[in-house]
Amino acid sequence: MSSEETTTYTRGIGVNRGQFLLQTVQVFFVGLIIGMERNVLPAMSHRFGVDSHAFLFLASFVISFGLVKGALNFVAGGLSDRIGRRRVLFLGWLAGIPIPLMIFFAPNWWWIIGANVFLGVNQAFTWTMTVTSQIDLADNHQRGLAVGINEAVGYIAVGLAGLATGYLAVVYGPRWTLLAFGLVVIALALLLLLGIQDTIHWVRAEHAQRQPSAETTKTASQVSTWATFLHVSFRDATYRALCQGGVANKIADTLVWVLFPVFFRFHGLSVVQIGWITGVYAMVWGLGQFGTGHLADRIGRRPPILAGFALLAAGLAGTALVGHFTAWIATAAVMGLGMALLYPNLIAAMSDVAPPLERGRILGTYRYWRDTGYAIGGLVLGVVAQWSDKILPAIWFTAGIVAFSGLWIALSVQETHPRTHAASTGVSG
Repeated sequence: MSSEETTTYTRGIGVNRGQFLLQTVQVFFVGLIIGMERNVLPAMSHRFGVDSHAFLFLASFVISFGLVKGALNFVAGGLSDRIGRRRVLFLGWLAGIPIPLMIFFAPNWWWIIGANVFLGVNQAFTWTMTVTSQIDLADNHQRGLAVGINEAVGYIAVGLAGLATGYLAVVYGPRWTLLAFGLVVIALALLLLLGIQDTIHWVRAEHAQRQPSAETTKTASQVSTWATFLHVSFRDATYRALCQGGVANKIADTLVWVLFPVFFRFHGLSVVQIGWITGVYAMVWGLGQFGTGHLADRIGRRPPILAGFALLAAGLAGTALVGHFTAWIATAAVMGLGMALLYPNLIAAMSDVAPPLERGRILGTYRYWRDTGYAIGGLVLGVVAQWSDKILPAIWFTAGIVAFSGLWIALSVQETHPRTHAASTGVSG
């Protein structure tokens, strides 16, 4: 890459504000697609032939989603390093088109499971590319802020979509609501994609600015995707601990997605009330990340990550202990705050130690494990709830997993973004 090209693709959120904003709007649309079904489908699953106590069968639609999304997160990372971020993003939106159509025409729950296979492809390609692209555009000392903005906007959209479709489904029914909502969002996202540049150019400029030796460049390009997967998943203690933390927080999110709506319905709450509880959780999670990613840029990743796991476990335990709508709103907010602290900073910690030319593959591996947590959570929590014929044991089980995961990180992960470095670099750009 020439010096002129290196100067053209300068990193920094400020100097790339136009492209950064377009990616931010993209992730808002990504969040709307996954959020549109999180409240409606579990709470109204009986309309698709699911028995009220068939917890494992109910969870099957998230299991299919998690398996596909986890695997394709891994594929998306390596693929984007080869063909670019923008093309993968486009493929993700094409995969989203069948989702609302299959839900609309679904004669039974198996069609919902199939729709969530496409949802897994859509979310793996689109959300992975938006966060990777925003990290590409940001300077080193802005990675936490970049991830925080990405995840904040995405999960605000998740909460808003869950609340909005809850109200609309009561009036128009779940099928028509999700059909119209989904197709409009996908059309807008594809239209917006026309203005987006591929951030792989910024990655190459960053690599060139580091003035690597020819041997280093050759070594990075020769490392196989499978070798990266094994190293990140099992061989490196820091990567391994961060990956299991990703799994644990997605198990908790699976509980909220699949079993919370049924749990609250058993307690007599309406679809709209359930939408408020799950919406508060997602929106506190989303709004909080505007500050928590930036906070970690200044004080380091470990403190917010560990505090987040503690709050998430406490919120889960509180949900199990209380028994009315107002209290559940409060525990949902605590859970959302915990997620806001840990979620963007796990991936920021991964990006801190990932070499630029391998960033797509390394973050793809992390996101593989994190989102496979949906499948693990759906299977494990579905079995626990089915075995006990109650949801309460699954809530306590999840609280234990989250607490253990936070302890694992506390014992295994050193600070990846030291406070002295964060203070010296500032936040300009």
